Amino acid sequence: AIMHENGWFSIRGGAKKLYEMSKQRKENILSQNFIATEPNQVWVSDVTYFSFKNVRYYICVVLDLYARKVVAYSISNNNSTRLTKSTLNKAYYARMPKEGLIFHSDRGSNYTSRTFIDFCNTLGIKRSLSRTGTPYDNSVMEAFFKTLKAEELYRHSYRSEREFREKVEKYIEFYNDKRPHKMNRNRTPNDSEKSFLTQLSKTPNK
Repeated sequence: AIMHENGWFSIRGGAKKLYEMSKQRKENILSQNFIATEPNQVWVSDVTYFSFKNVRYYICVVLDLYARKVVAYSISNNNSTRLTKSTLNKAYYARMPKEGLIFHSDRGSNYTSRTFIDFCNTLGIKRSLSRTGTPYDNSVMEAFFKTLKAEELYRHSYRSEREFREKVEKYIEFYNDKRPHKMNRNRTPNDSEKSFLTQLSKTPNK
């Protein structure tokens, strides 16, 4: 166990296979290239937290890189694999991406646990991981959380958990449907995605 945790492998008995598996688990596929050419090609995810009335709430978000659209989010009192897995599950069954989707996150245990890895493998999802201590490797999510906090969370004093949850839901709806994004040539995420799908429908099959 100690050898595997440190990336050490015996030269005997399947060492090459174990090495390749370890390398794949730690690969940073994106390498700060945050451009996708179509929806459901690359998703990024992260967890942030917000506290009020001495209670900490963790917000997990999955965002589609193509139009910078939030495709799923969840709120929990625990930052755990259960939170990240349930959010990815919600995104997957809402969007039904084809096999080969790239899912990028940091190396937190909530994204690198055996349960989460197995779940991604079951769905045919390729995992990409930021380098340790390199927030720029997931800067799109960092930027989204900064916007969420500046435009919603830090601007309101919530009276209850219910109000907090309702406001977050309304903000994400606003973000997707009403808020222009410079990466979308100042169109909203929903408009940008709809434009892609419209063009796709007009393209004759080869």
